Amino acid sequence: MPEPTKKDDGQPEENVAPVDAPSENSIEMTPTGKDDDVTASTPSPPPPAEDGNIPKKLSIDLPNDSDPESTRGRKDSVWSLGDGQAPEEIDKQMDSPPLSTLLIEKPQSGSITVGGDITFIAKVEAKDLLRKPTIKWFKGKWMDLASKTGKHLQLKESFDRFTKVHTFEMHIIKAKDNYAGNYRCEVTYKDKFDSCSFDLEVKEIPEVSQSIDIRSAFKRSSEGQDDAGELDFSALLKHREHKQEETPEVDVWEILKNARPDEYEKIAFMYGITDLRGLLRRLKKTKKEEKKSEAFAKRLEPAYQVDKGGKIRLVVDLADPTVELKWYKNGQEIRPTPKYIFEHKGTQRIMVINNCQTNDDAAYSVTAGDEKCTTELFVKELPVNIVKQLEPVKTTVNERIELECEVSEEGAKVRWMKNGVEVPTGVRSRYRVKSEGTKHWLIIEDASKDDTGTYSLMATGGTSQAHVQVDLKPLKILQDLQSMTVLLGQPLKLSCDIYPGNIPGRWYRNGQLIQPNDHINILHRAKSHSLDIESSTIHDAGDYTFVPEGYSQTLSAKVHIIDPPKVHLEALNVQDNTVMIVAGNKLRLEIPISGEPAPRVVWMKGERVILDTGSRVRAETFADHTCLTIDVTEREDTGNYKIVLQNEAGEDTASIKVKVVDIPDPPESPLVPNVGGDWCTMTWEPPRYDGGSPILGYFIERKKKQSSRWMRLNFDLCKETTFEPKKMIEGVPYEVRIFAVNAIGASKPSEPSKPFIPLAVTSEPTMLVVDDVTDTTVTMKWRPPDTIGAAGLDGYQIEYCIEGTDDWILANKELTEKTKYTITGLPSTEKILVRVKAINAAGASPPRTTQHSILVKEVIEPPKIRIPRHLKQTYVRKVGEVVNLVVPFMGKPRPKVTWLKEGQPIDQTISIRNSECDSIIFIRKAERKHSGKYELTVQVENHVDTAVLDIQIVDLPGPPQAVKIEEVWGNNVALDWSPPKDNGNATITGYTIQKADKKTMEWYTCVEHYHRTCITISDLVVGNEYFFRIYSENMVGLSESATTTKDSALIVKEGKFPHDTAFGLYHAQSPSPRPFPSHSSSSSFSSHSRSGLHLKNPEYNDRDFSEPPSFTQPLINTSAIAGYNATLNCSVRANPRPKVIWMKNKITIIDDPRYRMFSNQGVCTLEIRKPSPFDGGVYTCKAVNDLGEAQVDCKLEVKGGFTFCELMKRGVPLHLIDKYMNEPKNSESDKKGSN
Repeated sequence: MPEPTKKDDGQPEENVAPVDAPSENSIEMTPTGKDDDVTASTPSPPPPAEDGNIPKKLSIDLPNDSDPESTRGRKDSVWSLGDGQAPEEIDKQMDSPPLSTLLIEKPQSGSITVGGDITFIAKVEAKDLLRKPTIKWFKGKWMDLASKTGKHLQLKESFDRFTKVHTFEMHIIKAKDNYAGNYRCEVTYKDKFDSCSFDLEVKEIPEVSQSIDIRSAFKRSSEGQDDAGELDFSALLKHREHKQEETPEVDVWEILKNARPDEYEKIAFMYGITDLRGLLRRLKKTKKEEKKSEAFAKRLEPAYQVDKGGKIRLVVDLADPTVELKWYKNGQEIRPTPKYIFEHKGTQRIMVINNCQTNDDAAYSVTAGDEKCTTELFVKELPVNIVKQLEPVKTTVNERIELECEVSEEGAKVRWMKNGVEVPTGVRSRYRVKSEGTKHWLIIEDASKDDTGTYSLMATGGTSQAHVQVDLKPLKILQDLQSMTVLLGQPLKLSCDIYPGNIPGRWYRNGQLIQPNDHINILHRAKSHSLDIESSTIHDAGDYTFVPEGYSQTLSAKVHIIDPPKVHLEALNVQDNTVMIVAGNKLRLEIPISGEPAPRVVWMKGERVILDTGSRVRAETFADHTCLTIDVTEREDTGNYKIVLQNEAGEDTASIKVKVVDIPDPPESPLVPNVGGDWCTMTWEPPRYDGGSPILGYFIERKKKQSSRWMRLNFDLCKETTFEPKKMIEGVPYEVRIFAVNAIGASKPSEPSKPFIPLAVTSEPTMLVVDDVTDTTVTMKWRPPDTIGAAGLDGYQIEYCIEGTDDWILANKELTEKTKYTITGLPSTEKILVRVKAINAAGASPPRTTQHSILVKEVIEPPKIRIPRHLKQTYVRKVGEVVNLVVPFMGKPRPKVTWLKEGQPIDQTISIRNSECDSIIFIRKAERKHSGKYELTVQVENHVDTAVLDIQIVDLPGPPQAVKIEEVWGNNVALDWSPPKDNGNATITGYTIQKADKKTMEWYTCVEHYHRTCITISDLVVGNEYFFRIYSENMVGLSESATTTKDSALIVKEGKFPHDTAFGLYHAQSPSPRPFPSHSSSSSFSSHSRSGLHLKNPEYNDRDFSEPPSFTQPLINTSAIAGYNATLNCSVRANPRPKVIWMKNKITIIDDPRYRMFSNQGVCTLEIRKPSPFDGGVYTCKAVNDLGEAQVDCKLEVKGGFTFCELMKRGVPLHLIDKYMNEPKNSESDKKGSN
């Protein structure tokens, strides 16, 4: 039964698996929905049995199949309640094999509550392992858990083929408080070993009430019930039948309380209590009334347990240290010896037993005066492991066999087995067993063949086995039998040489023993054995075998008797071996054959083999003849048929010609090499098979591709293999096909030709002219052909030749769809002729050739700078902005470009990039010093063109100067100032005036964008004192700072003149009207006196600012580039604000998305978005108000636009192109007519 382990504090640990122990090798079967199902565990050998000759307190004989091997020969009480041997001392005394790292993941210690589940996982890497390693799970030091799997313990394993890792799991289900303790996992593979220890902590459960029926609580349920195995600890009574017996009502608890621990199991057995472990656990928790001992303060524990060879301490605590103490073993007093040592520590009396052996497994007691306490000691034998495995042996008879094995303990008892049966080792036995220390030998002196088998050595810790193979001594074959082939009637001789030579043997043919006779002669001379046959027959063929006596080795050879095959073709009686037949008839040819062995017959037509399984054509072979059958002959059956006979003697062949007459094959699909506008030329090849009759002619048919109706083109046979169909519709696809005709009839139609379309080539290209010439290139341009046709136009082919030669050179390898092409790689100063062909599906058109030769030499083109429209005026940018100006120009060869600023070289902070067609000036961060006039010079040889760009870099202006208060009257203040000293390199566009009350000094804007340098601020609050400040403004913005008045202005009520006001600082010089009239109609003071005299305020009439529209800046004639936005600007002055109307060619522009109109502070702007040549014309700006109207005109010219070639590329029809090209001329003529 399972044994508990001891903790370091001396308290017992319960077994992990309180369930029925299954068989040694259990299989996991875990159906869902059943809690009590058994789960699989890794097979593990049982713990070694204890010595069976130790006396027991209670002896129970059970069958071997009803109790685990770990419980046989062991004391019934296994509880260790005292101080045992320390774990570190046990480890020192145990011989462990050398450790090797196998575990890549080790189980970790854990803690759970009672009733919880926990899983421990161990992983082993299998990359270097040839087979699965062996794993064992232990509780404590020796309890193997493999046989304890069940409801509460499950062992599982898995293997990941991708990561090559074995995973082993131990699941503890619904844990109990006695599952706590130390566990160990051991992994072994051949000579490798690894282990890991871990702890499980389980919280204690509450004490159980003692009011239960002890016998019903600790009786094991019969098997098959729901609670079977739940409280079973003892496997001794696992399969004991549950008998319902009537027992008298007795108080078992009282009996147990008054009994000694060694009598617990006897009492439990007497009253039918089978759960001994549960009984002892409940008994331990029971508060039994014990009489207080007068001699012992602490008694011995009920039981102790120790490993064999270990040390145990038995400790008692005396109440009276003066009492004499005696120790007994099985009733015999123990005297102090090196094995038994007595120690005194205060009131403690200790007996130490060293080197515990199996004879120390006994009952111990100690007496102190009249009192006595007892205990039991259990000695656990360690399993005997196999250190060195048996090795397989292969030998021959009469040799000595010696099998050696080494175990882990000297003098260990082992068993030798052969094929699972114990080897007899008696005096008369052929087997002899020897042992020396830890080594054991099994010796067989004179081996025989019967000694072959599997031998094994069994120890308590494992088994080792090896295979022994005993063979006969090898037979030396000096000359083996040779297989041979003999012609029929020729002599046959088989011979062999073997060693030893005195060994007789027997001859067999096809497994039958051969006896010598008049036909067969068998000889044996020394080492030679022979068999002779003078004249071979068919019956002498077969497998011959020579068997030496006493040996399983044999000599074999095969003998073949052969006769060459022959075809008897003369039996057909046909001329030239030719058979003629009409298509559709049946043909059957029977030809006699001979040969031994029966020859293999193959009928062939060319390289194709005719099989006997064919449906229409088949070949059949019989004993004396072969037959070729064609049920319904066809023209494909015409040809030479070959008969091949083969056997081991040779082969024979014959040929027969079969001719089948039929209609011819259809010709191949015809070809259409040439196609015209309404005709084509077609050719074809004669049919491959004429049907056995000459071809008489051909029929030709034609149809449209989309039609299914074929039309015959000739009613008389066409003798040739060419034909020219006519009267076809251009642009319609056609197909043609051919019929071949012989004396038998017309063939099937040929496959239709590829579809073809009757097409005509285009006319030649037009208007071939030279566009550009360099030293090595010539650029030509032309217009499309006048007539293109249904085939369309695929592209153009350009060719040229040197003047004076007729060799035209292809300039473009691939067709070009453009009507402009540059011929490169031309020799300089040579004269060439150029021609252009239009290509379509029908072919090349007639060429268009230049009328005169072209000189390959670059033409000088004077330079011409094309200044963009926005650069013709001053180019304005703010300080810090990027300046990037592109100025295009023309000229050949590549012009020389020079930039100057004010006649001086350009600063290094300005970047210049020049190309063949433009020049770029780039300033990454503009500064005011970059302002100025930049001169661009473009030079080609002696030709020069210049242009000037005016760049203005502007910044914020400075504040105004000398801001002062000129006069204060009523609620008005007159201000005057001077323009700023620094205008920011731009015109001052206005001023912003702000006021602030002296009390709060919060600034408020009075006027924005004011243009003059004097102003009257009105509607000021009486009683407030004001300061004023002014910002200057240009196109960049307001100045960073403002100029504030030094003095303040106090606004007083009429008739009151305070003595200390700022008003006294300003006086009216004369009663004349003010130069800066106020916007207010209120009167003002001209003077005052301290006596309070009042002056009459003069009245002023408001000035009338109304005026009709007048343009201060007219529109300017300008030009624009097609595709780039253009703007027209002018400025108008009027009051009230006028209505601005824009017109093009006297037509008002209304809601046109191409135009955008702006008006700001009298500046009127018209923006034309991406203009085209159509947008050119006369533009008018008209301003109208109630007082009148005014208008200004300008002319806009849009340069560039679409060329003829670009319109052609876009696919614009010719009539629209012509209308577009002539539209400017028509508009001009219409204008002149209107004038």
